[in-house]
Amino acid sequence: MRGIAALSPSKHFNPTPQTNPKTQPIQSNHNNHFSPKKPNKPSFPCFSTTPSKTPIPISTPPLVVVGSANADIYVEIERLPKEGETISAAHGQTLAGGKGANQAVCGGKLSYPTYFVGQVGQDAHGKLVTEALEGGGVHLDYLNTVSAAPTGHAVVMLQSDGQNSIIIVGGANMSCWPDCMGDDDLEVVRSAGIVLLQREIPDFVNVQVAKAARTAGVPVILDAGGVDAPIPSELLNFVDILSPNESELARLTGMPTESFEQISRAVIKCHEMGVKQVLVKLGAKGSALFIEGEEPIKQPIISAPRVLDTTGAGDTFTAAFAVALVEGKSKTECLRFAAAAASLCVQVMGAIPSMPDRKSVLNLLQSL
Repeated sequence: MRGIAALSPSKHFNPTPQTNPKTQPIQSNHNNHFSPKKPNKPSFPCFSTTPSKTPIPISTPPLVVVGSANADIYVEIERLPKEGETISAAHGQTLAGGKGANQAVCGGKLSYPTYFVGQVGQDAHGKLVTEALEGGGVHLDYLNTVSAAPTGHAVVMLQSDGQNSIIIVGGANMSCWPDCMGDDDLEVVRSAGIVLLQREIPDFVNVQVAKAARTAGVPVILDAGGVDAPIPSELLNFVDILSPNESELARLTGMPTESFEQISRAVIKCHEMGVKQVLVKLGAKGSALFIEGEEPIKQPIISAPRVLDTTGAGDTFTAAFAVALVEGKSKTECLRFAAAAASLCVQVMGAIPSMPDRKSVLNLLQSL
């Protein structure tokens, strides 16, 4: 099938097993050298960090995900409760998640060197998230433990058809970030091949990260999921690709998004807000990449034999798109690769547990 060979791992990157991700800081092709944060840094009074380690060079500029890490508390229900109603759940369990952690694990499982910059609390949920990130092959030199707030968590109400509704408690994701991040703490961003952001951490953190990436020539993708509030123009000025779903696009623009024509008009408003590329996730209708001045590139879904849980599908799609993009694939190939990854994701319960590996994605593409 045409295009499949182009989705194989880049000739510049031969993935190898990561036996201990936390001990492998990167040395990128940029002329920047960085060291992980050192403990007791004065500007980070509420941080408890991992001590510095000797850098082991990795030639490929990594995917750097700056964002949230949650414990997702799943309850399986037949339907959402009505106002004032109490219903019983068939099952319940707690799994690692959060948009940032989801996307980081997706990058790691797709065999691309991935760093996660985020925060967890000193609690059992923090341990759960940390172990899940490590299991996904993610480098954790910039994962901080916060003493003043619990690990963020979310209640995921999963209905029998696989659709979900989610309530988020920010916790450490929204607390104890420095007002002004120092240069040492932004070196991992400047050394990246691509940066992924979401809106489950404070906007002022995203602004600093995106600005640092822009000054280093590193592309930034902003997933619009998270806080239901306008995106600051200062942040949009440093974003290369904005990635909302239909409902997020409607909220951000104040425009309807029920048809493709309406979506296209809403995207034009995003262009007017300063974002030249908008990657819209359309659920069962697939996805579309809108580049200002060009025809949109449409990608239908790759149907899954069964849909068990859609919770991490959008994060899988966005991260897989980023990996393919940083590997030098065309935008069309990136969309197809991301669609295959998302198709595999919805067939497994949980967000992080559902992230597919590279071999599975390529096998699916080759079977079509």
